[in-house]
Amino acid sequence: MGEDWFCSVPNEALHGEFLHDVMELVLKEAVFAGTQRKNPVVRWHDPDHLCDLLNLTPAEKPATHAELLRVIHDTITFSVKTGHPYFINQLFSSVDPYGLAGQWVTDALNPSVYTYEVAPVFTLMEAAVLEEMCHMVGFPFGDGLFCPGGSFANGTAINLARFKYFPDIKRDGLGCAPKLVLFASEDCHYSVQKMAALLGLGEQNVCLVQTDKAGRMDPLHLESQVQRITAIGGAPFMVVATAGTTVLGAFDPLPAIADVCTKYKLWFHVDAAWGGGILFSPMHRHKLTGLDRADSVVWNPHKLLAAPQQCSVLLVRHPEIIKACHACNATYLFQKDKFYDVSFDSGDKYLQCGRKADVFKFWLMWKAKGSLGFEHHVNALMDCASYIKTALQQRPHFKLVLEPEFINVCFWYVPPSLQGLQEQPDFNEKLHKVAPHMKELMMRKGTMMISYQPLQNLPNFFRFVVQNSGVTHQDVDYFLDELDHLGADL
Repeated sequence: MGEDWFCSVPNEALHGEFLHDVMELVLKEAVFAGTQRKNPVVRWHDPDHLCDLLNLTPAEKPATHAELLRVIHDTITFSVKTGHPYFINQLFSSVDPYGLAGQWVTDALNPSVYTYEVAPVFTLMEAAVLEEMCHMVGFPFGDGLFCPGGSFANGTAINLARFKYFPDIKRDGLGCAPKLVLFASEDCHYSVQKMAALLGLGEQNVCLVQTDKAGRMDPLHLESQVQRITAIGGAPFMVVATAGTTVLGAFDPLPAIADVCTKYKLWFHVDAAWGGGILFSPMHRHKLTGLDRADSVVWNPHKLLAAPQQCSVLLVRHPEIIKACHACNATYLFQKDKFYDVSFDSGDKYLQCGRKADVFKFWLMWKAKGSLGFEHHVNALMDCASYIKTALQQRPHFKLVLEPEFINVCFWYVPPSLQGLQEQPDFNEKLHKVAPHMKELMMRKGTMMISYQPLQNLPNFFRFVVQNSGVTHQDVDYFLDELDHLGADL
């Protein structure tokens, strides 16, 4: 094939044909066929069988173009089509054409966004997008970061809160601080405990606050827990509220929690990774009343707004604290005597060094759709959630777990064999087994993907979460018809 085949620099004749063929294949199979309702969401195979189908051993000798195209085709064929209208499995979905185009551009340029010198467009773009998002949450003079996911963003917020109250920790470590305790609802994202462990606080120093029947944090219990921890010698420093919990989609009462944080001088963090996108909707943004009183906010455009994975932002009210907490002033990268304004060298405020330009896909989507387009998107999702709630109430084999507050619509499927047996002592035990069995049936059939989970003492239930505004009322009817079909003979 010649030495050009091994070269990293693209050869227009040799590699151009290959890249053209790959693009054609991706568009045909992943983007268009992968989002058509007539095609399956997944072609399921058990792990051992899939390993047999795919040659996953790295090669010693170079493959041909045809062999590489076959590998890519197989990868697409056996992967889950997360852009499919019938993928309602996690808090991400859809293939946005503008977001996808944005990813192609940044992957082709392969930037690392830490200095203006190497990423002039993207450093300026980040500053502009973060400034606008800060204004939207109510931080007119705030600052922000793009993060590799909401979990990392929550951990960064915990680190900032700790630094705010005990800045010597950056230099001296945990030995200089008292026993630090943070507070979060019992339905908070698991990353709060995970990041508390990573930061040396310990999982046991995440004090879980009770929630009401709708999954919202109880401010009275929060205050009592702050008082209790203080009385036994602990040092409360932070409260993590949630705006759109993962399972129920609950919005904690932000104004009341803010009052507790003000009273006891605690850092007020809001995990709005899931619910932050409703800020675009004048009809629904009232759910985030009180967000402007937070010290920090996580917001993931790759969730509700359907930006491609990953696109997560941490916004902070205090403009100087991020750099003060994170900066190390590495002179081999962040020289102060450069010929341009080094204030645009933003990398030192990040915990990461090398970093993708996640901003561009979201910026391009925003440019293409406008804020009005995002408003229509959010309103369409809320309308879809309202429709499925009504549809569920009209079908005898379905039962809502609770009245939905957001687009998380949680419900049980009660098969004919369990109808009328609710008073029997083993009813919940039997109901607990229904959703996992139906999930297996739908995965093997490939018709759709919808998640299930237990919560506290509740048996397994399904969670319908739609972020794809292409999902129609007819699609909702299909989901429920298919669930009825899958569960009829249980």
